[in-house]
Amino acid sequence: MTLGDDVRGNSSSRDRDGFGCVHQWGFTEPHSCDTAWRWAVVSGAREFLAAYDQQLRTDAETLGAMAVTRLGPLTVATFAGGRGFVTYGRPDRMAREQLPALIPRVLDLCRANPAITQVEWKTRGHDAIPGLDEALVAHGFEREAPESIMVGEARVLAVDLPLPPGVALRHISREADARAMIAMQSQVFGPRTDDRDMLQYLLARLLRQDGMQLWVAEADGEIVSAGRIEPVAGTDFAGLWGGATLPAWRRRGIYRALTAARARAALAMGKTLIQSDSTEYSRPILERSGLLKVSTTTPYRWSRPPGIGLG
Repeated sequence: MTLGDDVRGNSSSRDRDGFGCVHQWGFTEPHSCDTAWRWAVVSGAREFLAAYDQQLRTDAETLGAMAVTRLGPLTVATFAGGRGFVTYGRPDRMAREQLPALIPRVLDLCRANPAITQVEWKTRGHDAIPGLDEALVAHGFEREAPESIMVGEARVLAVDLPLPPGVALRHISREADARAMIAMQSQVFGPRTDDRDMLQYLLARLLRQDGMQLWVAEADGEIVSAGRIEPVAGTDFAGLWGGATLPAWRRRGIYRALTAARARAALAMGKTLIQSDSTEYSRPILERSGLLKVSTTTPYRWSRPPGIGLG
């Protein structure tokens, strides 16, 4: 099994580490490229991927959904804020053949609900489903940038790390702090149409006290980095989400320290494994912290045309 292939079956991708070792698994290895070490990493990645597939797909992804519909092997969820979400468990041969043909039924279901304004179809590279990319694009879904699925042990990340002078970490729960966090993330990622929905989503979860925690790094009262930790009920996992650092504050160890703080919080909640869908900005940091890249995930997004309800 080649890890890290995207949904289009690109098995030729390679990552090059800082020491010049080129490899196909998506994570780095020592300069010696020691065979025993390499296969130990590959074995660990396979175990983490198996845990991910068993514990974090379908039901774990739709916790908190307003409605969930099953279409054959697909799970179609509706979340607050007009967001539809499509996922599925590790597909067998029959499911791989069925999935592309189910796209029109998914769109019919979502179009019939005028509250749904956008739909995300989540794919994983290691599922290797022939024709799915082409079928999604043909039906109006836009392919977004792939992200790395990172998995590792929380205890490996939960280390004490120094912070730059004047920077402090804080667990926040007040609305004003959450608003400031969203505003900082908008500076990093650019203004997003769903910022208001995300704020309401986070505030509602804070009121529910479901275990989600928001963490920020501050300097002179300004939030310069932020992220959240989300325990996944009924699993060994907690997820790292929403990580962002202002450009002027990068490469100072702040995000890595913020990750360590969230890992300690996960351990305190009884979660032993950490998972993150990471951009190419955060992947190297998480790799240095001890997480392994076990696959990729590529989101495909469909948006309802403005002014159109049913149809």
